[in-house]
Amino acid sequence: MPAVTFRDETATGRSLASFQVAGLPGRMTVRELIRLRVREEVARHNARPVRRFHGLVRPEDAETELNGYLLREPRRLDWERQADVAERAFLGNGFLMLAGDRQVEDLDEEVDLAGDPELVFIKLIPLAGG
Repeated sequence: MPAVTFRDETATGRSLASFQVAGLPGRMTVRELIRLRVREEVARHNARPVRRFHGLVRPEDAETELNGYLLREPRRLDWERQADVAERAFLGNGFLMLAGDRQVEDLDEEVDLAGDPELVFIKLIPLAGG
């Protein structure tokens, strides 16, 4: 069963963080992969809640920091709510997702997970005055 590495990068290609999830089916949709990623990162946070959350999207009532989000107080997060926010962010070009060497653009697109691929997430920052 395949394993997938989820990696965050800056727009210039600098690696920020990564983690791996094993035991996956041979193919999954982009939607399923985004939801899986969010579920895993929220589960890791909820196992030991702290004020800083390092995840794909900003939790409600959190402040954006360099490479993460600052919660007002340590708390557990709802992975389904975070996953819904992540789907909307993907659709609104809040981040790009690369599977191998190509950008995926549709939530229903299937990704072949044979060969233990690396999925790269690049958060996009809106330009001021643009």
